[in-house]
Amino acid sequence: MSSDVDLDSEQYQKHREAGEILQTVRDEAVDRIEVGASHLELAEWAEDRIRELGGKPAFPLNISIDEEAAHATPGIDDGATFGEEMINIDIGVHVDGWLADSAITVDLSGHDELVEASAEALDAVLDMIEPGINTALLGDVIGRTIDGYGYNPVVNLTGHGLGHWEQHTTPNIPNRKVPEGTTLAVGDVVAIEPFATDGGGKVKEGSSEEIFALESERSIRDRQARQALDQITEEFRTLPFATRWLDTSRPELALRRLKQQDIVHGYPVLKEKEGCYVSQKEHTVIVTEDGCEVTTR
Repeated sequence: MSSDVDLDSEQYQKHREAGEILQTVRDEAVDRIEVGASHLELAEWAEDRIRELGGKPAFPLNISIDEEAAHATPGIDDGATFGEEMINIDIGVHVDGWLADSAITVDLSGHDELVEASAEALDAVLDMIEPGINTALLGDVIGRTIDGYGYNPVVNLTGHGLGHWEQHTTPNIPNRKVPEGTTLAVGDVVAIEPFATDGGGKVKEGSSEEIFALESERSIRDRQARQALDQITEEFRTLPFATRWLDTSRPELALRRLKQQDIVHGYPVLKEKEGCYVSQKEHTVIVTEDGCEVTTR
């Protein structure tokens, strides 16, 4: 984007509004995390609270436990409760499709330094962001900061741009040194999210899948699937949604049929090796003339 971008325009004000809502919900959600508390109750409370404050969830509340890094959200009638674990919550908010994205680790497992590693990496790059900086340099600093704590960055997860009704756009913000990156410009809206782990630094897809997004619109004969598709296209558009958000009486069956027709795609839970831990810290920023504005802090 050119430097004559109007950062006071309606688009950026809505990014800021989404960020303010997110800050409130994130802080209140952290206070609700304790041993024995319900995953499902936290997710439903957070998503309802976003709506109450005038936004909408940009994706289902992600609750990642221990080796899980992303795409975990409670299923319908999920009975899981928090234990003495490492808990990452990742929250997305949008106002008319303009997004904010932020994550934080709540550690009940006693691995303070791993939490500190991802948080310190985020702080280090937030201080560096300005027009003209290359994302490869940001990735190098993230990787070296986490390495300095004796941990590994998760190298196959990245920060990302935030578009209109799109929660993952270019540019990617790497979590390690890469040969070349993208130059940031005034007006870019990006989510920076370092992941640190005591594992090998690469996540793999698990078998669990509770988050989906629209792939392509086409007609489908099955009534339940058609009902679900109508809700998806009208309410969520291209943003991710949870199985439990669908109003149809048999959402799992409807989603199975939509997947078979390549109308929706799923997001499997991403995880490190069992027995490992992953911490995460994320903020959304708007690149400004003289640095950046953190909308989620």
